[in-house]
Amino acid sequence: MLRTRFTELFEVEHPIVQGGMQWVGRAEFVASISNAGALGILTALTQPSPDELGREIEKTRQLTNKPFGVNLTILPTLKPVPYDDYLEAIIDSGVKIIETAGRSPGPYMERLKQAGIKVIHKCTSVKHALKAEQLGVDVVSIDGFECAGHPGENDIPGLVLFPRATEEVRIPVIASGGIADARGLVAALALGCEGVNMGSRFLATKEAPIHDSIKQQILQADENATKLIFRPLRNTLRIFDNSVARHILEMEAAGKGIDEIGPVASGQKGRIVFEQGSREAGVWAAGISIGLVHDVPTVEELISRMVREASAIIKERLPRMSV
Repeated sequence: MLRTRFTELFEVEHPIVQGGMQWVGRAEFVASISNAGALGILTALTQPSPDELGREIEKTRQLTNKPFGVNLTILPTLKPVPYDDYLEAIIDSGVKIIETAGRSPGPYMERLKQAGIKVIHKCTSVKHALKAEQLGVDVVSIDGFECAGHPGENDIPGLVLFPRATEEVRIPVIASGGIADARGLVAALALGCEGVNMGSRFLATKEAPIHDSIKQQILQADENATKLIFRPLRNTLRIFDNSVARHILEMEAAGKGIDEIGPVASGQKGRIVFEQGSREAGVWAAGISIGLVHDVPTVEELISRMVREASAIIKERLPRMSV
């Protein structure tokens, strides 16, 4: 067992978090992660309405008596999203853990704290991590450049970003991006973090609610199998390399704007990828850690293996190197 400030604060067995995963963070999947001793996170915007999110939270509660949370990612969208209504659904549900991402959680902190909710905020820079700490969040999840989804605009990889964050931030810091196995977990702990956040690695598990052909695609991929889009918009997004990703890059090079690129990069098409197994149907988030994924275990097998092997590295391999 690996005990850290994170495991004590959130009363979980292992310092591993399954972060917000659009179209994937559903009740059965999240419960399997929490039941395995890590922290499962529902993805609020996977649900089409706040009412349906409330029902998904209750469904998760029926499947696990372990801690779990809800991710609420607040980003600019072509179609307005009722973020305040989703937030109220989370508060009303009685969930006590929220993962916020995208814009600052500042406008929501008073309501969250009044409800007794612990806040994990995802950041991509030390500056934003310090601001989140100042706002009163309980944990910072710091995203290195390797991560799936939005890595920020500074392009700082985890090997530098994680220790820089833990040098400056006093609250617990979770490492996110580029982590897929025990080696990444041990490295994150050595760099001062209190745990790790994984998304791409959890896609390739038996319980992940995505088509098996996509899981097999991840197994066949290496660390070069992602692309960065939306860089000209300063809203960089790391996605799996497919024909749609390359088409978007061509549109960007031709000077096309978001009005033309947006429909091509629609998240709804990413849902089709996961549900129907067509990797070319749309864009889908993937981190470079997919190059470290070589099997499709159960969630329980993955988590227990990571912790067991991490403990072995700490207790056996590293001491042998000490002179």
